[in-house]
Amino acid sequence: MQKRWDIFCKVVDNFGDIGVCWRLARQLQTEHGLQIRLWIDDIEAARNIIPSLNIYENNQVCEEITILKWHTEADFSVAAEVVIEAFACEIPVAYLAAMAQKKSKWVNLEYLSAESWVGDFHTRLSPQANGLTRYFYFPGFTETTGGLIRERDVSSQLGGHANPRPQAGLAMTWLMSFVSLVRCLVVPPEGTRQRGRGAVELNLDAAPLSNLSPAYGREVFVVESSEHNLKISLFCYPNAPIKDFFNALQTNSHAVSVYVPESGILPQITDYFGAKTISVGDYFTRENLHVHILPFLSQADYDQLLRDCDLNFVRGEDSWIRAIWAAKPFIWQPYIQDENAHTKKLDAFLDVFYAKYDKKHLLCKAHKYWSAGLLPEDVFAEYLQHLPALKTYTQLQRSQLASQPDLAAKLVIFCNNI
Repeated sequence: MQKRWDIFCKVVDNFGDIGVCWRLARQLQTEHGLQIRLWIDDIEAARNIIPSLNIYENNQVCEEITILKWHTEADFSVAAEVVIEAFACEIPVAYLAAMAQKKSKWVNLEYLSAESWVGDFHTRLSPQANGLTRYFYFPGFTETTGGLIRERDVSSQLGGHANPRPQAGLAMTWLMSFVSLVRCLVVPPEGTRQRGRGAVELNLDAAPLSNLSPAYGREVFVVESSEHNLKISLFCYPNAPIKDFFNALQTNSHAVSVYVPESGILPQITDYFGAKTISVGDYFTRENLHVHILPFLSQADYDQLLRDCDLNFVRGEDSWIRAIWAAKPFIWQPYIQDENAHTKKLDAFLDVFYAKYDKKHLLCKAHKYWSAGLLPEDVFAEYLQHLPALKTYTQLQRSQLASQPDLAAKLVIFCNNI
C-alpha cells in the first residue's frame, strides 16, 4: 500500500476546488492512514476553508496534513508514491520529472457529474511521453463511477445523531456550554437592520460555529427552531436571481429566515435592502422575510447549517454533495461554463436524482430557472408546496447513495491495484 500521497489543487472559485481537496485530504489521512501533502496555489483563498493556515508559511502542518505553497520557487524534487491532480490543474514540469524518476501513480481527479458518459470514461488511462501513465478518475452517482466524498461520521449524521465536530481550540471551549443557552431573539421592526451578537437566531445542539475570522471576533451564531419559521440557507453564485427570490419570500404565509454565509452575493443583498454597507452579523427584515448575514463558515459548521435548515440553495460541487448528505430539499446552481455545458450537467443530475419523483417536472423548473438567473414567483411557490414530500424523497435518495462505497475508499483501492 502506498502511504505517501500528494494532492495538487488550484483554487478556481475560492471555495469549491479547495473544499473538495481539503475534505479528501483529511479523509485519506484520518480514515486510511495516509501521509498527505496538499499543494495549494492560493493559500490566502484557501484560508477560508482552512482557518488555521498561516498565509506567510511555505510549508506547514494543519490537522496532520502538510500544506505546501505551490509557487514557481517551490521545491518539487521529491515526488510522492501517489499523486492526485485535482481537476486537471496541470502538475509542474519539475515535479513531473520527479514523478518519472519515482515512478509515481498519477490520477487526475475530475469534476463531479451525473452525465451518462462518466461511467464509460472513469479510470481510463493516458500514457505519457515521460513513461508515466495518467489515469482519469470520475466521481459520480452510480456504482460504475468513483463515488461521492462521504466521511465515516456521515453515518451518524444520517441517523440523526450529533455531528462530531473538530476541536475549536481552548479559546472556544467555554462557548460550548454557552451555546446551548442561546435560543432565539426578538425580530426587529419591519424594514430595520440590526448588527452584533445574536443577530442570527439559533438552535445548534453541538458546538458553536468555530470558523470565525479574527476580524469579526468570536460571535455565536445560531439557527432558530420553529414550526412556523421556514429556514433557508443561501450559498450561490452572483448571477443568481436574488431579487426574484427575496420578492417571492416577502409575501410567504409564514416568516422566512434566510441564512447567508459571507460570499460574493453580499453586494446584491446590499442593493436589495438599500443599505450603504453590509457586514457579518447584520440582518434585514421586510414583511415576512428576514435575512441574516453569517461569517464564512468552517466545513463542519456549514454542514450543520445545511442540516438545520428546511431548504438549501447550494452551488458548485462541495456544497452540492453536502446538501445531499444533509437530506433536506435543495436547489443546486452549477458553475457556469462555456457553451452552456453547465445546463447539461444540471439536466443530467435532475434526471438521475429525481428519476422516481412523481412531480419531477415541477421541481426541475425551479432548479432550471434558478440556474438561468430567473425565479418566477409562481414557480417558487409551487416548489415550496412540495417541501414535505421532497424532504422524504431526499432522505431516501441520500440513503441509497450512502449504501455505495465512498470516493476515498474506492480511490485507495484503485491506486493500490494499478
